[in-house]
Amino acid sequence: MPKRILTGKVVSNKMQKSAVVSVENKRMHPIYKKAIRKTKNYKIHDEENTCSIGDIVRIAECRPLSKEKSWRLMDIVQKVQI
Repeated sequence: MPKRILTGKVVSNKMQKSAVVSVENKRMHPIYKKAIRKTKNYKIHDEENTCSIGDIVRIAECRPLSKEKSWRLMDIVQKVQI
């Protein structure tokens, strides 16, 4: 079964070896035909604590690593400018 790959923005990295990534999804409303933005937060595994708040990252689905973590950091697409 192929693993899902998503792109999102890091919103928190206060945990050790973990981060929270917000993924935005745009859909059309079935009746009113207006674009709707939906965001979902995913807890990801970041072994070296490389990502910081504001980075655009690519994450991949993996086996459950804890109660809420089942996503792993693949790579950082864009670092935040400090």
